[in-house]
Amino acid sequence: MRSETSAQPAWSVPTLDSRLLVATPEGVDLELIPAGPLARALAYLVDLVLRALLMLVAAIVLAQLGEFGGGLLLLVFFLLEWIYPVLYEALRGATPGKRWMRLQVVTADGLPPSWAAICLRNLLRVVDFLPLAYILGLVVMLVSGRFQRLGDLAADTLVVYLPPAAAPLPGNDIEPLALPFAVTLDERQAILDFAARSN
Repeated sequence: MRSETSAQPAWSVPTLDSRLLVATPEGVDLELIPAGPLARALAYLVDLVLRALLMLVAAIVLAQLGEFGGGLLLLVFFLLEWIYPVLYEALRGATPGKRWMRLQVVTADGLPPSWAAICLRNLLRVVDFLPLAYILGLVVMLVSGRFQRLGDLAADTLVVYLPPAAAPLPGNDIEPLALPFAVTLDERQAILDFAARSN
């Protein structure tokens, strides 16, 4: 039962699927579909391939610089491993792999996460990797009920499927006709205000 006075989002998990309903303060239910281990693993694989290709290109270019290039290559590896996911998730909501799988990182109430939350969830990937190949992260995801790994639980984030794109409204492709009479700026604003409230 949903509490009207609770500051936390009210979660309702249907029994037939993994859809989550988040009650917003405005009284609108947001439907979030958490991404399971398979979709997230495929997204990670895409990101891994992209990072490996970037690393290969950097290695070929920096090999020309000798030991100095080797040091720069370590810096590139660090940036690709730690800064790549943080920047993409903070600025675009998802890494290229997640975007390709139509996934997005959001907070538990469906909002874009803060920089601090993004940094925290990515720093804890080290713990999720233990003891080998994300086994701990997988176990935690399967137990959590919302497919959250330790980083997600600590940062209060979710990886969810992007909602399908809205179908275009009928008539959007029709060219407007020129008015047969002059309209003042105030009249144009009044028409726009009326159209904004017409629904």
